[in-house]
Amino acid sequence: MSNPTHVDDVAIGDEMIRLGQFVKLAGLLDSGGDAKAAIVDGDVSVNGEVDRRRGRQLHHGDIVSFAGRAARVCP
Repeated sequence: MSNPTHVDDVAIGDEMIRLGQFVKLAGLLDSGGDAKAAIVDGDVSVNGEVDRRRGRQLHHGDIVSFAGRAARVCP
């Protein structure tokens, strides 16, 4: 997995968001089905570590990476 050089800030408007929702919101993947598959397959990382749980709770400052792109959870 490559390290992204640029991290996009994505506002969630709440205290937390689930990983599957954030991947779609951030535009890292277009559909819920694609997000689920990528997460379960271990292609998505949170703060540099693979996490296969779609329901993982993300909080402000967490960084999600997929396919060389990254997005930071922001208020």
